[in-house]
Amino acid sequence: MPKFDAVVIGAGNGGLAAACRMAKGGKKTLLIERHNMPGGCASSFRRGRFEFETALHEICEWGTKENPGGCRKTCEEFGLDIPWHMVPDNFRVITTASDGKTHIDATLPCTVKEFVNEMERLVPGCRRSIQDLFDLGTEFHAAGDYSLSVAGKTDPKYMQEHFPNFLRLGSYTVNRVFRAMKMPKLAQDIMNTYWGYLGVDADHLSFLQYVNMLWLYVNHGAWIPDKTSNELTTGLLECFRSMGGEVWMNCTATEILFDENKAVRGVKTTCGEVETKHILCNMNQNMVYATMCPPEVVPERMVKLGNARTYSARMFVVYMGLDKSAEELGIHDYTVFLPTSANTAKEYESGKTIATNCNQVMVCYNVVNPGFSPEGTCVVSLTSTFMDDDWANVDPDDYVETKTAFAEKLIKLFEERYGVTVTPYIEELEIATPWTMCNYVNTPQGAAYGFELKDWDNMMPRMMMMGTEFPVKGLKFVGAASIRGDGYNSAIFSGDTLAKKTLAEMKAEEA
Repeated sequence: MPKFDAVVIGAGNGGLAAACRMAKGGKKTLLIERHNMPGGCASSFRRGRFEFETALHEICEWGTKENPGGCRKTCEEFGLDIPWHMVPDNFRVITTASDGKTHIDATLPCTVKEFVNEMERLVPGCRRSIQDLFDLGTEFHAAGDYSLSVAGKTDPKYMQEHFPNFLRLGSYTVNRVFRAMKMPKLAQDIMNTYWGYLGVDADHLSFLQYVNMLWLYVNHGAWIPDKTSNELTTGLLECFRSMGGEVWMNCTATEILFDENKAVRGVKTTCGEVETKHILCNMNQNMVYATMCPPEVVPERMVKLGNARTYSARMFVVYMGLDKSAEELGIHDYTVFLPTSANTAKEYESGKTIATNCNQVMVCYNVVNPGFSPEGTCVVSLTSTFMDDDWANVDPDDYVETKTAFAEKLIKLFEERYGVTVTPYIEELEIATPWTMCNYVNTPQGAAYGFELKDWDNMMPRMMMMGTEFPVKGLKFVGAASIRGDGYNSAIFSGDTLAKKTLAEMKAEEA
């Protein structure tokens, strides 16, 4: 039986980062992936003459070589060197304000100064609250850096002295903080736009999660790889191999093996059994505990935690290869949020069923990367998020008709809200539903974001409980369902952080 210091299950962003960190730490590491290519959601596919980005709209925490974000620093430390394109704006939103009357059409720029100035132009009198918001983001980001520097063993007095707002507001919701800041309601409506990326309405969304993402986007900009996220994940895979890591593709981990003390001793795969004491798993915890572990090794509290958590947004994506350029079609924005209204609670509720869901985000990759598709063409994706498992109610015999009808609805709504016509120019069209995500990345209900970061289950308690979040000895979870939630940068962060924790544990065991 082959023996490894560590085994990483799943070559998504979290698994790739974990594998790279373990290999860089000098450990003999095996990476297992059930598909024939890495990435999970971070991949691409071809239809005709078009290559489609599977999931990535944009990544934050990347930054420039001169001012790199944490995610870029980590990946470049592993040896990743691929070309990137910076998105010129943070986002555009076209919707109706929460008062049901006011029309919103706002484009928010990069850099804090320009962002604050534009918000003040759009909503006179909001400058102070928006600037305060970014100041809080700076404090929260610094608090996170400090916590990481001491491996989570923070000094309460130091935290109180340097990060008082982090302690005071870190567990609050977005809207609660906005109200406390006396931010004008129209400004709140615009600033709440990013709820669509996080999949939780602003009445329940963790302010810590929200302000961290906003701060990173505005300070480091949004970025996309030149050759889709497939370039990112295949690049990380090659980094892992160059550091001596071993990869088994087309291999599925079927069972985690334990010794008499309920500690990990290995993993059973479709390619044979492997001996190891440490597993970093890029899968949803509920799936692993239910299908890959004997019941007696899983603490009852983890079963209760899994049942108490809420699965995150489920993705529906329409991929379109159009035989006209973005300029010819009148598409000049990279990212446009097109919710029915700025009332996030209302949008969240309507997103629970196929009949009522009308939210979507449009992305046109050619606006940022003109060479993304053949000359005279462009690629557009429309992404809608479902907040409940309504697709489970679709009869298999009605599946194709249902997904086609919903895709047609999204396209029609996009044309109406954005004011362009694309239907006559669709050369290639593909549709991904929550069923697609469930089948391809093996997530419960197709919930690609893991668990919702809201109320009691937000980033702060997950980070603070990192020492007890993974009670099964030798088994840790990375990726979207882990300590920092969804997002390419968050998944990479979780993989890197928990691999570092594993390396520290190994060092302690050797002492």
